[in-house]
Amino acid sequence: MTAMINFLRNSLINYRGWRTKRRILVIESDDWGSIRMPSKLVFDKLRKSGIHVENSPYCKFDNLETSEDIECTCNVLRKIRDINGNNPVITANTVVANPDFEKIKEDNFNNYYYEPFTETYKKYGNNYNSIQIWKQAINENLFFPQFHGREHVNVKLWFDLLKNNDSNFKLAFNNNMWGLSNDVFPQMKSSIQATYDNEDLNFQKQAIKSGLEVFSEIFGFSSESLTPNNFIWNLDLNQVLLENCVKYFQGMKFQIGLQNLNGKRKLYRYFTGDVNSLGQIYLVRNCNFEPSVNKTSIKEVLDDIRNSFLWNKPAIISIHRVNFMGGLEEKNRKENLKNLDVLLRKIKSEWPEVEFFNSVQLGHLISEELKR
Repeated sequence: MTAMINFLRNSLINYRGWRTKRRILVIESDDWGSIRMPSKLVFDKLRKSGIHVENSPYCKFDNLETSEDIECTCNVLRKIRDINGNNPVITANTVVANPDFEKIKEDNFNNYYYEPFTETYKKYGNNYNSIQIWKQAINENLFFPQFHGREHVNVKLWFDLLKNNDSNFKLAFNNNMWGLSNDVFPQMKSSIQATYDNEDLNFQKQAIKSGLEVFSEIFGFSSESLTPNNFIWNLDLNQVLLENCVKYFQGMKFQIGLQNLNGKRKLYRYFTGDVNSLGQIYLVRNCNFEPSVNKTSIKEVLDDIRNSFLWNKPAIISIHRVNFMGGLEEKNRKENLKNLDVLLRKIKSEWPEVEFFNSVQLGHLISEELKR
């Protein structure tokens, strides 16, 4: 019965939208560049204070990526090639800046300050050459960075909590951390991680513009796609994205709107290849490989891919950065990369004609075919 339910659930994602006979596989991975949990020391300190960070897989396993995290991931990707001789490529959706805690504190929480994640790297001893490893991975077409937001924090909500002297968020702030989300505090109506979940459009537009500028400065090219943090998004922001070269949205089957006065949210349903009024194209994830978050098995991912290909859809796999991280718990990275290696080999065995794309390559292909 469970297998049938999963089949029907996946079919509801795949039965409409753009189609192709080609066996295209995309790997989309969010949260690169963001601090999340600074260290095991901070994790233990917060837990001892009564904050249940152990309830959050992101707090337990996710930290600012190290050179070793990136290198170990690339070593797995190098082992497999598709029918065209290409390795699997991770579309690494990147948060390009983190809060500048020192400046925020000096200004008594009156204004928000940020630093590029490359500057954050310099503050962590095991990250000193991470950006060089990034660029090597990009040159080898193993990593392809795209925009995931300037920061991964709802600044308005965060500042409200800090100004009201919330003891939990003050303690986290004093330890260079903010990511105490709903899995830690289920009673919170909004997630501290949901950057765009507020009505301050002017701040958000400015953050998008400056964030995309930081992205271009770091990587040397513009981001053509966006994955909104937590998939929560105000449609009024689409225009500023288009003005700054963003033509594609990555995401799940629903894009989530802001809360109305009754606390309800509107869900916007999309299928891969859907086009909005501005001509921007939606790419919808239809496969899930999140072992650190929900213990996804290799069999489950393969079933997702089979369903995608059955409906002649590209297989777009969601696998957040947390699954590759070993700075807090090395076993997390080691086991998940071992399973990723097995998964990629099974994919190549079952579909020898598979083609590995990044998200923008897929967007370009869909765009060209829709013009015909």
